[in-house]
Amino acid sequence: MMGDQAERLRQLVQRGKAPEVQVTPPILVPLTTEQDLETARKSDAPEAVPATEPSPAAPAPEAAGLPPGVSLPVPEPGARSGRTIVITSGKGGVGKTNVTVNLALTFARRGRKTILFDADLGMANVDVMMGISPQYSIADVLKGRKPLLEVVHWVSDYLGIVPGGSGVSELANLEPAQLETVLAQLATLESAAEIILVDTGAGISRNVVNFVMAASEILVVTTPEPTAITDAYGMIKEIDANNPSATVQLLVNMADSEAEARSVAAKLAMIVERFLSVKIQYIGCIERDGHVSRSVLMQQPFTHAYPNSTATRRLNILAGTLLAQNDEGKPSGGFFSRLVHQIFRSGRS
Repeated sequence: MMGDQAERLRQLVQRGKAPEVQVTPPILVPLTTEQDLETARKSDAPEAVPATEPSPAAPAPEAAGLPPGVSLPVPEPGARSGRTIVITSGKGGVGKTNVTVNLALTFARRGRKTILFDADLGMANVDVMMGISPQYSIADVLKGRKPLLEVVHWVSDYLGIVPGGSGVSELANLEPAQLETVLAQLATLESAAEIILVDTGAGISRNVVNFVMAASEILVVTTPEPTAITDAYGMIKEIDANNPSATVQLLVNMADSEAEARSVAAKLAMIVERFLSVKIQYIGCIERDGHVSRSVLMQQPFTHAYPNSTATRRLNILAGTLLAQNDEGKPSGGFFSRLVHQIFRSGRS
C-alpha cells in the first residue's frame, strides 16, 4: 500500500515537470485581498522568470565552540550553497508539517531542487504524510551505517526527503573524528539542493530550539487560537534572546478569512514590537479548508490530491512569495555547521 502511494506521488511530481502536461501556472505575486485571490484563480499568465541569477552569497562565518580537532568543511571554489528555511511553531496541531510538505512539493514542481529535512526528533511524520516508507533515517548516518546521500529518499529528481529520527541529538556524543565526518556530509546537503526546508518538532524543547537558533530564515506557523498565538510568541521570544539577526516570518494557518489572519498577525506584531527587539513579517495565510484534513486521511499532500482547493491556491502564493524574496545579504550556507555548534553549546549549558 505504502509503495503504491509513493509511486503515485513520484509520478505526480515528475508529471509536473513533463512538457506535455498542462499545469496551472504558479503565482509569484503575494495577494492581499479575497478579490486578488479570486483573480488569481482565473489567471492564465505565465510564471515570471528572474532576468538574472542571484549573486552568490558570501561564505558563512566560522562557527566557534566546536570540540578541539574538529574543523568546518571548506566549500569548493565557485560552489553555491542552498537556502535553508526552518519552519517551526510554538505548539503542535497548527499544521506545520503539512505546510512544510506541501511547500517542498510546490518548490519541486517549479523546478527548484529541494530537500526536506525532517527534524522532528520525537515523532517524525513527514514520511507518513507523503505515504512513503524510507528504509533509512539520519540515525543511520550518525551510527556510521550509511552515508548521508544514500539516506536521502528522492521522491523525484527535484525533491528529496531526509527522514527524521532521534539521531541528531546524538551529535554532541560523537568523537571528534566522527563528528567531522558527519559535519562534512551534512554540508553536502547545502550544495545538493537550491532550497532546504527544515521541519522542526512542535513546542520549545531544546532540540527544537537548537535548529531555530542555527537558522538565518525562520517561518513561524500559528493559528488564530489564543493558545497557538501565545506559544508562537514564546518561540519568537526565544529567537529574540538567542538569534535576533534571523529573518522571522509569520504564516497564519487555518484562518476563517484573510481579515482574521491579518488581525492575528497585527496583534502578535504589536506585542513583539512592544516587548522584543526582533522584527516579524506577516507573509500570508491559509484558510481553513476541509480538503486538507481529507488529504491527510488519504496520506496524500493536499496540493496533489486537491490542486484547485483554496488551501492549494494559498500555498502557491506562499511559495511564490518566498521565491520572489531578495536573498542578497542573507547567509545561504553553513546552517549545519551552526547547528552542530548550537548543539554543543546547549549541551554545555
